[in-house]
Amino acid sequence: MSNREHATRLEISTIQPIALDQRHGKATDLFTVWFGSNLMLLTIVTGGLAVTVFALPFGWAVVGLILGNMVGAIFMALHAAQGPTLGVPQMIQTRGQFGSFGSLLVVGIVIVMYVGFLASNLVLGGEALASMAPGLSDAPGIALVGVISLIAAIFGHDLIHTYARVMTYVSGIVLLLTFAWIVWIHGLPANFLGRNSFNVPGLLGTISAAALWQIAYAPYVSDYSRYMPRETGVRSAFWASYWGCTLGSLLPMILGATVGLASDKSSLVAGLAALTQGLAPLVLIVFSIGVATANAMNLYCGALSTLTFGQTLVPRWSPGASARTVISLLLFGLSLAGALLGKDSFLDNYTDFILLLLYVLVPWTAINLVDYYLLRHGRYDIGSFFRRDGGIYGRVNVAAVECYVFGILVQLPFIASPLYTGPIAQTLGGVDLSWIVGLAATSPAYYWLAKRSHSYRDGRIEAAGQLGA
Repeated sequence: MSNREHATRLEISTIQPIALDQRHGKATDLFTVWFGSNLMLLTIVTGGLAVTVFALPFGWAVVGLILGNMVGAIFMALHAAQGPTLGVPQMIQTRGQFGSFGSLLVVGIVIVMYVGFLASNLVLGGEALASMAPGLSDAPGIALVGVISLIAAIFGHDLIHTYARVMTYVSGIVLLLTFAWIVWIHGLPANFLGRNSFNVPGLLGTISAAALWQIAYAPYVSDYSRYMPRETGVRSAFWASYWGCTLGSLLPMILGATVGLASDKSSLVAGLAALTQGLAPLVLIVFSIGVATANAMNLYCGALSTLTFGQTLVPRWSPGASARTVISLLLFGLSLAGALLGKDSFLDNYTDFILLLLYVLVPWTAINLVDYYLLRHGRYDIGSFFRRDGGIYGRVNVAAVECYVFGILVQLPFIASPLYTGPIAQTLGGVDLSWIVGLAATSPAYYWLAKRSHSYRDGRIEAAGQLGA
């Protein structure tokens, strides 16, 4: 079946394991799904934080963005490599670490994350489209971006991959054209490189924001690699996802830093429009469509996670395409309400939101990766994921839940945010090292506790791996 035939076919599967004879695609599809989906306005805004919120000069902003993306993408890509082996969504696989009911803690947080990113993208898409017609409300733009996203989420996996593949080329060309236009046609301010001054908290904040951007994709990535043939392999899936997401994020983030310093507008979207005057309609329309691609991914993954939550409570339920459609509509309604209510204070709300994500996602990614790569080596009993009692993984893995809570608590003294600053962060002058501490503390703690748990001591881990081996 051709890519076009796959794209226009309604996906029937939702959270069920993907049979080997239904697998299709190649590693380059993982590159384009992450490269194309990141070329959007929200990525540009995130890069702009380096020079607006964190007040770095351009050179140091670029250094921070490079370091954060390259480090954070390691964790994202390690999760992506799980999809071809197990063939299930990431949140289903999380039952292997937390147990069937224990995983609901993480699944619930991830659903909130998807709704938050949905709302953020809708705000930016609406603002971009409204900026092309002065006096026009941003509500029509929000609705348009939402409808395009909803169509792809309903059709499912293959149409989303096609969206991203097309945007890889279209948005990529427009991105390069935008850089050239700002630098050579509009021109940069004479003191562009001298604006702002280096500060350590700003550098570490930029690194953290960029790393979190990548780590926040960890709950997504297996959802888009689970259809890959098993022979795709861990190495190919890792590198295709790594470079797709790193380059797709870094380039628009550098554009955001450029716009943030070169424009005197309070909004980065308005600044982008001003700096590309004459080209702005093309730039804003293309990057708004990019928002729709990313939002389709948020809606799709949010629907899968919500179905995972529901199927945990009703194990006999095997949701299909109609259930995914209904849930997508409900999540879209929630995100639309959030976008309309929060659009006037978007930048402040978004900064707080991504910092909060940083603190709660880091312990989960540490536990998941330690369990998958160091303890079970990719061998899981897929059937147990769908059993009422959690199968060999049980209803609650106390070691995982305890380490998850520990991973959040251990970060508290190192947090530096507008809502709360811990004592160690205050001593360090507002430097936020919480995510590094969270990873460094949670990983060995979970490894030590899990190795001493009953399921590892009695040998069931070896028996667990036949389908995922």
